[in-house]
Amino acid sequence: MCGDEPELKCPNCGARVDARSPSDSPFFPFCSQRCRLLDLGKWLDEEHRIEGPFEPGRQDTSEQG
Repeated sequence: MCGDEPELKCPNCGARVDARSPSDSPFFPFCSQRCRLLDLGKWLDEEHRIEGPFEPGRQDTSEQG
């Protein structure tokens, strides 16, 4: 990859994902169907979850410095 292109990694396994044309990759942002399904399984098993109820208008301050 060129230095000006962002290097994206698969959120499941960390493999490099081509970011130049995400619309050409049916699995984006994952590297494969396997990683996509493993991530879905984690959501269904509640390993991934949103911790609190949605509050409209509330800003997330955890990322602010």
